[in-house]
Amino acid sequence: MESEAAHANELAVKASRTEKRIAWLTLILGAGATLAALVLKEQRWAAGLAVGAGLAWLNFRLLGRGLDALVLQSIAQRERKKVQVPVTTYLGIAFRYALIGLSVYVIFVCLHVPLASLIFGLCSLAAAAIAASVWEVLKPVA
Repeated sequence: MESEAAHANELAVKASRTEKRIAWLTLILGAGATLAALVLKEQRWAAGLAVGAGLAWLNFRLLGRGLDALVLQSIAQRERKKVQVPVTTYLGIAFRYALIGLSVYVIFVCLHVPLASLIFGLCSLAAAAIAASVWEVLKPVA
């Protein structure tokens, strides 16, 4: 039982490192794409890429908070057959999608940035997750 708890704690530490790596890689990849657009003198594209990457980072952070809340609820109620999760937790998870959608709409309409640049900026999260996964495969922490 003790070794099982130690193994679970070790996995949690590794997951936390990977989550942090994904968060900063999202911002770095977004900044790199933004700089490339600026070098090419595409200010509207640069703005869209920067905002998209920022929204991707915010989405990732909110997702992490929502999942942490679900895990804490599950651990607190581990003896129960069916875990009861507050409705506010589900609303918080749904809120992040509404926030991203509304933000993209307002930015697209008000700032007139290309929609594709926002989408590519949002994709920086996927690129960061792939890069962090490759990083874990090539340089695993013992």
